[in-house]
Amino acid sequence: MRWVFRLIGLLIVIVVVIVGSLFLLPGDRIARIAADQISSATGRKVTMQGDTKISFYPVLGVSTGVVEVANADWSEAGSMLRADSLKIGVEPKALFGGDIRITGLEMVNPEIRLERAADGRVNWELGVEGVAPSGQSGGGSAPAQSKRLALTLDRALITGASLVYTDHGTGEVQEFRNMDFELRWPSYDGTATFEASLRPAGEAVRISGQLEQVGQFIDGAVTGVAARLSSPGGSLGFAGRAGLQPQLEGRLDIDIASTPEFMAGLGLGAVDVPKGFGRSIKGNSQITLTEDMRLSLRELVLALGGNQLAGAADIMLGEKVPRVNAQLNAGALDLSALAGADSNGGGGGSGTGGGDSGWSKAAIDASALALANGEVALVADSVDLGDLKLGKTRTLMTLNNSRAVFGLRELRAYDGLVTGEFVVNNRSGLSVGGKMNASGVNLETFLADAIDVRRFSARGDSTLSFLGAGNSVHAIMNSLSGNGTVRTGRGVISGIDLDRLMRSGDMTGGTTVFDEMSASFTMDKGNLFNSDLLMNLPLAKATGKGRIGLGARDIDYLFTPVLLEGENSRGLAIPVRIRGPWANPRITPDLEKALDLNLKEERKKLESKAKEEINRAVEKELGVTPEEGQSVEDAVKDKLEDRAKRELLKLFK
Repeated sequence: MRWVFRLIGLLIVIVVVIVGSLFLLPGDRIARIAADQISSATGRKVTMQGDTKISFYPVLGVSTGVVEVANADWSEAGSMLRADSLKIGVEPKALFGGDIRITGLEMVNPEIRLERAADGRVNWELGVEGVAPSGQSGGGSAPAQSKRLALTLDRALITGASLVYTDHGTGEVQEFRNMDFELRWPSYDGTATFEASLRPAGEAVRISGQLEQVGQFIDGAVTGVAARLSSPGGSLGFAGRAGLQPQLEGRLDIDIASTPEFMAGLGLGAVDVPKGFGRSIKGNSQITLTEDMRLSLRELVLALGGNQLAGAADIMLGEKVPRVNAQLNAGALDLSALAGADSNGGGGGSGTGGGDSGWSKAAIDASALALANGEVALVADSVDLGDLKLGKTRTLMTLNNSRAVFGLRELRAYDGLVTGEFVVNNRSGLSVGGKMNASGVNLETFLADAIDVRRFSARGDSTLSFLGAGNSVHAIMNSLSGNGTVRTGRGVISGIDLDRLMRSGDMTGGTTVFDEMSASFTMDKGNLFNSDLLMNLPLAKATGKGRIGLGARDIDYLFTPVLLEGENSRGLAIPVRIRGPWANPRITPDLEKALDLNLKEERKKLESKAKEEINRAVEKELGVTPEEGQSVEDAVKDKLEDRAKRELLKLFK
C-alpha cells in the first residue's frame, strides 16, 4: 500500500505547486493573457488599463480599470467599445491556453459604437478574413474564412450601457442610453438567453429572448431566434430566424393597448393617433427582412382600435423615405376621425343661428402623409367619413411627397356609383380636391348627411370638380372653389307645395312633386352659385338662382315660376325665396317679384289706356288731328313747326 500513499503525496505536492504558482502570478499577467486571447479571437486590439486585481475565490478571475476594444480600421469614431471597469471570471485551464470559458463577466458603463459604412461594411463583423464589404468573397483565390471565437459565457452582466448606431450611407444616428444587459451563453454552439432593460424616456423598456446556435450566428449563418419587447402600453413578440446581415424571417405578434404610451416609452415622443388608425393595435404577420432592408409582410391581420385590416405589404426601409406597396382589405372602415370633431360639435359657430354651430374648427393633423411614399390598394365593405357614409369601396392610393391621390375605381354611395379621384395634399399646408362623377345617387340621404337638408327626395347624376384649403374642416369648407352639374328624374320636395305657393301664396305645407330637374353651379370662397336651375312640375315650370353658403351653412335662393300655356285657370305665379341657416331656413313668397311677374300685363294695359286719354286731351286742346300712321306727339310737333314758320314770314313782310 506504500505506493498508494506515495501517489497521494505526489498529488498533494502538485496541487500545492499549482496553487502557489497562481498566488505568485501577477494580475497584469492575467489581464494581458485575457486581452491577447480576445484580440486573437476577434482581430481587434484589446487594452486594459488601471489596477488589475486577481481573485481565487469563489471563482478564478480578474478585475481591471478602463477597457477598450478597437474599432474597424475604416472607422474614425474611436473605440468600438469602452467601459469604466471589467470583471472576468474564468476556468483555470484558460491560463494554460485553449478555449476561454468565462464563468462570469461584469462590465460597468460601457459605451458601444455600431457603424455601417457607406459601402455596406459593418464594424461588428469580428475575426473575418477574405470577405469583401458586400459579404461576397474577395478577389483573391483563397476562399473566405472566418476565425472561430473561442469564447463562452456562463453569465454576463452589463450595467449603465450606451449604444450609438451610425449609418454613414444615410446619415442616420440612433442613440440608446442607460441600458442594462444580462446574457447566459454556456456553450459556443448552443443557445444564448438574454434580458435587457432600456430607459429611453425614464420608464424601463424590457427586451428578452434567446438565440440558438450562437457560434453559427457569429459566423454569418441564419439561426433561430425568439424575442419580446415590452414597453409601457404594450409589447411586440417575434419568433423565427435571424442573421447579422441583417436577415429576418418569422412571425411577429403585436399587442399594444395604447400606442401613444408605447411610443413615448420608446423615446419616440407622444403621438396623437386618431381613433381607428392604431390608437391600439393587436395583430400578427409573417415578416421577412432582407439585406437591402426590404421588409415583407404576409398574412397580415391588424385590429386598429375600431378598424380591421388584412392583406400584405412590402416596405423598402433602406430609402430616405420608406416606400410602401400594399394590398389591404377591410370590413366596415371608420375614417370619421379624419374630419376632426363632429361637424355639429363645438367647433365654433357660424353665426347663422337656428342651433347650427358650424363646421369643426379642430386642427387636422395630416403629418402622417410624409411618413412614406408608395401605393396602397384598399378594398372595404363600407367607409364612414363622418358626415358621409360610403358603401363598397375599391380605391388605389398613390402617396408621394406628402400628397395622396385616391383613385376611385369603385365607390358605392347612397345607392349610386361614384368614380374619379380625391386628393389630399400637405406639401405646403393642407388642401383637398378632386374630380368626381356620380350616377343614380339617392339625393335624399346624401343631402341629409352632407348639408343637413332633408326635404329633397330624388335620384340624380352629378359631376363635381372642387378644391379647398385649410387646417380644419371649417377653413376648408369656407375656401371651396370649383364647379359641377346636377340632373335628376322624378322627385319630391316635402313640407311645401311649390305649385300651390307659386300660384296662390298658400304656405300651409304640402308636398311638391316634380318630373325632372337640372342645374349647373360654380363655387368660390365657400359659396355655391347657381343661375340656371330648371324644374318641371306637373302644371308649371320653375327656374331658380341664388347662393348656397357651404362654409356659412346658409342659403339664399329664389324659385321663379313659369306658368304653362293652355291651362283652364290662370291663377297667380308667386316666386318663392328660401333664406336662412340650413337647419331652419325661412320659405316665403317674394311679393315684389310676384307683383312684377303677375301684374306686368295689367300695368301695360293701364299705361296704354292712360296714354290714349292724354293723347285725346292734347288733340282737343291743341286742335291737332294725327294723320294715318302718325303719333300725337309728331302731329303736335308738325303743327308747332308750321306756326313758327308763319310767324317768321310775318317779320319779313
